[in-house]
Amino acid sequence: MLIRDIQTFLQPRLQQVEAIIRRSLESDVPLLDATNQRLREHPGKMMRPQLALLMAGAIGVTAPDTYRYAAAVELLHNATLLHDDVVDGATVRRGLPTVASLLGGGPAVLVGDFWLVKCIQQVLAAEDFSLRVLHLFSDTLGALTEGELLQMQKASLGDTSEEDYLRIIHGKTASLFALATRTAAISVHASPEMEEAAAEFGHELGIAFQIKDDIFDYQDPSEALGKPVGIDLKEQKITQPLLCALEKAPAPEAAHIRSLVTSASEKPGNVAVIQSFVKAYDGVAAAVAKLEEHLQQAIGSLEAFPASEEKTCLESLARYVANREA
Repeated sequence: MLIRDIQTFLQPRLQQVEAIIRRSLESDVPLLDATNQRLREHPGKMMRPQLALLMAGAIGVTAPDTYRYAAAVELLHNATLLHDDVVDGATVRRGLPTVASLLGGGPAVLVGDFWLVKCIQQVLAAEDFSLRVLHLFSDTLGALTEGELLQMQKASLGDTSEEDYLRIIHGKTASLFALATRTAAISVHASPEMEEAAAEFGHELGIAFQIKDDIFDYQDPSEALGKPVGIDLKEQKITQPLLCALEKAPAPEAAHIRSLVTSASEKPGNVAVIQSFVKAYDGVAAAVAKLEEHLQQAIGSLEAFPASEEKTCLESLARYVANREA
């Protein structure tokens, strides 16, 4: 099943999520309302709502709270992107100028805060409101923040370990995927066993998704279809392909490469040296193997659910993550 087939299958349900988001973002402040409308015209892949809707459908019939939680997760995701663009000084997001580049960092942070508030309001408005769900959203926001700050700290030191990396990508990506799938399970009153399986699927898929994203940084520039190659290295980030290469290299060489990473932002020439090092030690191939491990764990967790079209879509979506080109 292709990704476009999944989106077609989900379209009526995705439209309900989009309607909730659109209504929640309405404002009588013209600048804010116009900014929100512009952002919603380019919503991205809507990966997290898709996961939520499919997971709820794989367990039972989607409920009103399924749509609210799916909308809340997407609002949280976009709030963090608005803030990230300020932190990173990003000028482009989804092929368009960022809010920060158009209005400045201050207004962009405020827009992100507005989206975050609307996320919490959706959780509070749930028909079957649960403090536990509110805590899950709170914990995820904490993990997102800690993941970003840990990555910033490690970028300045160049000492990122495998354990550090997994914690970073849990916070940045996997925590939000797991939030989408776990709260979807909660919305349809899943058994504890199914809820845990849903959360495991989201977490392992999120890890695989981020490893794939990090692999893109080491593509041949002539083959790159997504983000520009070498961006992570210019930001002094040590990700899975480089970690895999460092593990294979002799200690003195590995230490030298780490020193090049810590000065890559000031010395762009270091990037090519590091990329050559990763190629020499087959770092990308080893990272792909790591990705496949997490992907298989995600797919394996689906054994907890009965056969359904939604379950088939979840497996297809997982395989799309591993094979996507952007």
